[in-house]
Amino acid sequence: MNIAITDAPLADEGGTHPLFRAAPSSVEFNKLRKRLLRNVRQALEDFAMVRAGERWLVALSGGKDSYGLLALLLDLKWRGLLPVELLACNLDQGQPNFPKAVLPDYLDANGIAHRIEYQDTYSVVTDKIAEGNTYCSLCSRLRRGHLYRIAREEGCAALVLGHHREDILETFYMNLFHGGRLAAMPPKLLNDEGDVMVLRPLSYCAEADLAKFAQGMAFPIIPCDLCGSQEGLQRNAMKAMLDDIEKKMPGRKDTMIRALGNVRPSHLLDRRVFDFAALDGRRDGEAAGDAADAL
Repeated sequence: MNIAITDAPLADEGGTHPLFRAAPSSVEFNKLRKRLLRNVRQALEDFAMVRAGERWLVALSGGKDSYGLLALLLDLKWRGLLPVELLACNLDQGQPNFPKAVLPDYLDANGIAHRIEYQDTYSVVTDKIAEGNTYCSLCSRLRRGHLYRIAREEGCAALVLGHHREDILETFYMNLFHGGRLAAMPPKLLNDEGDVMVLRPLSYCAEADLAKFAQGMAFPIIPCDLCGSQEGLQRNAMKAMLDDIEKKMPGRKDTMIRALGNVRPSHLLDRRVFDFAALDGRRDGEAAGDAADAL
């Protein structure tokens, strides 16, 4: 299903979702909210994420990004712009001192359908990974496996994650610098089993906007005591590098995210995606294009 980006107004008509009843009414916050909604709608449209009548499992970690994802999807659904059923899901991974009541209380208070699942992946990760090493990869794989299972049990066609613009760019540069490949986080991906679609509707949303949104909405943020406590991760280095580039050259992050959707295989070095051996001559247009690229 295609979602028209310009047809429906973003201004509230006939009220708003209960989640927003205490949201700031300032012009600045309303502009922020509209910008994020516009970004999400654009991603839903660009990557053909929506099929009417489906059920989506929205992963809720308790961090700013997943709270923002859930709120924006509920906002679109309330406005009649997202014809799917949403089920919020928190996977309690057994981290020490995890405040178990925060998410259920918040979801209940706002009338949001949800499922809380307990699986002690924390003990598995800390047992398998030596202290001081990066937990993120194993932790993520274990969490994703449980979320796929829950999606199946709940009849959900899609697992929806809160990765944003910076997550995608950081992953791209990690792969470039450390993995020797050009790859990022796809906005839409079918899992290996072929039965659950993974969606990232925040792909165009800036992390700074999501942070301001979370502050304005007063989300009860739950910090991660596992990966969030480790210093010196490669992702942190990528984040610092991108922030420095953006500071020196404002707007570069938007340019970079657009570049990931504007790939020219003939101008890269991968023989698997472009048949260089088959080039035995040039058409005039191609030659002109190459000359322009060389300038």
